[in-house]
Formats: sequence, structure tokens, C-alpha cells
Amino acid sequence: MQKRLSLGKLDFRLLENLLKKYQGVSDPRVVIGPRVGEDAAVIDLPDRYLVAKTDPITFATEKIGWYAVQVNGNDIAIRGASPKWFQATILLPEKRTTRKLVGKIFAQISFACKKLGVAMIGGHTEISWGLDRPIVIGCMLGEVEKEKLVCTSGAKPRDMIVLTKGIVIEGTSIIAFEKQEELKKKGYSSAFIQKCQSFLYNPGISVVKEALLANQFEVHSMHDPTEGGLAVGLYEIAVASKVGLLIEKEKIPVLEESVILCKEYNLDPLRTITSGTLLITTPLKSSQKIIRLLKRNGIKAGVIGEVKQKDFGIKILSQGKIRDLKISAQDEITKIFNGYPKRFGVVK
Repeated sequence: MQKRLSLGKLDFRLLENLLKKYQGVSDPRVVIGPRVGEDAAVIDLPDRYLVAKTDPITFATEKIGWYAVQVNGNDIAIRGASPKWFQATILLPEKRTTRKLVGKIFAQISFACKKLGVAMIGGHTEISWGLDRPIVIGCMLGEVEKEKLVCTSGAKPRDMIVLTKGIVIEGTSIIAFEKQEELKKKGYSSAFIQKCQSFLYNPGISVVKEALLANQFEVHSMHDPTEGGLAVGLYEIAVASKVGLLIEKEKIPVLEESVILCKEYNLDPLRTITSGTLLITTPLKSSQKIIRLLKRNGIKAGVIGEVKQKDFGIKILSQGKIRDLKISAQDEITKIFNGYPKRFGVVK
């Protein structure tokens, strides 16, 4: 009997082998196709690049429509591109779907698109057999001037690694929504829980604004870590760029509420889902300009490490000791679900 694969992302080596083996026909207009670490495709048009991304929402809350737009928009923005057009495939659970639920998801998608200046251009909706929760698969398209394109694979040795806002932004919100009643029973106040839930909007899981601001300067790569947390995001930059990394743990910002909830559920903050965090690699001189610009626009940012040569590996400095950074394709957030989320926004 073959071993079953774990919940979450595919093992990186398995995924890399699959992507090398199965790519369909060759098309010279595909500037960036399927690669580990590169989260959005780039297609050459006569006067610009078209950027395309699709991503499902699997670890979510009743804000699933909002999530779908944000996470797909993020992967367009880290290319230096502006999100423009959005499609969604909405799969709904049999016997648990109501008009209220469907309307709620559509409204969330529309609201999020308006916030980003994105047009809804179609998709597909159905009630599907075998589901216990809604699933939304988004597809975002955007465009960028050719000279402004940014790739995850562009990181260079001696680049500074800039991180915005903090980590576990998305994870904090998910825990607060999914474990709301349990947290109340544990003695957490309604005000604390609501603040954690509001991380969805403040600091927010979108990185579109900061990515486009940063791209005004010399940026070698950008990446928005999601499943697998900051650790996987850093790994994906290293693999895509064929470089090493040295991260200083004490410089990684973790909001107080995130620390509390990760401790409550025994989650490693470095490996917990973290949409809303942007990683930028850039020369030292540009890093200071980017940080100042972001702070003037109300976005916290700071240097957390440096890009090294590939043979250095991916290391983290903590309390004066350097060790390998622990990577896992399975996100820590799965621990709170005992397999799968039970709610996922289903309106009864």
C-alpha cells in the first residue's frame, strides 16, 4: 500500500519533479512558467507582460470570498504588477448551501475586488457532492511594464531581506474565527478575540500596496509567504534564486496577539500561515529607501537577514547560535483543525 501524503502543500521535491515532467507544449511567449517558488506565470505581450495566478482557499473562515481575492492579488503584486481581472470557481456543499451563503460569498468577492480596483470577469459556481464546506478557487490576472517585472528567482548574494508588518497575520485571524467559542471558554476576552479576527483587515492580508510601493526602487525579488509560514517563503526564495539565506530570529516581528495564540495552540510562528507578510530582497542602499517609504505610508518594515551564496544554506541566527532553518510543507495551522476545518463559513 502506498503511503498517503500529508495535509497541506506537496513535498517540494515531489512537486519539483512533477513540474519538470508535466508542462504541456512549449510556448516561447511564456516568460515564467511552473517552477517551485514562482507563484505567478508571466506571458509576453507586445507592449507589456500579462501575469496570471490561481489559488484555492482551503484554510479559511467565513471571509472566504475576501481571502480568495486578496491571496491571488498578492501573487500578482509581487511580480511588480497591478491586479486587474478576477475569476472565481465556487464549490458549495450539498445539503448545507443556502441563498444566504451564496450571496455572502459573492458580496465578499465583489467588495474585495472594489478595494483593489479589480474587475470581476466570470467564473463558475456549483453545489458539489462530497463537500462539507465551501471552496473558492480564484484566478487573478494583472499587467506590468516589462522593465518593472520582479521574479522570486531574482535574489542576489548580499541583498538585504526586508519583511513588512509581521508574521502570522493570517494565522492569527483564522485561529480567532475558527476557535472563537473555545477561546471564550479559556478566558480570552471578546475584545481580544475581535482584535485578532480583525487582523484580516488590519494589519491586513493584502500586500498589494507595499509591493507596488517597493517596486519604485531597485528590487531583486519579492515573495508573499502563505502556507508553511515565513520559513517556507524563505525556502522558496532560496530555491528559486539558487542562493543561501541568513535570518536573524530576533529581528522577525511577531505581533503580541499572534504570540499568545501560537503559544495557546502550540504552533511555531515561523511555520504558520502568514498572508499579509511581504518579503523583499534588495541592495542595502535601496532597502533603507524602501523601509522609509513604507513607513511613510503606514506600513512597518525592517531588515531581518541577508542573502548569501548557495553553499551557505538556509540558516537562522538565534541567541548567538546559527542553525539550519526548519522547513515543513505542512502548515502548523492544521493542528487546530484535527484534519480539516469544520466551519469554513457554512451558514446553516
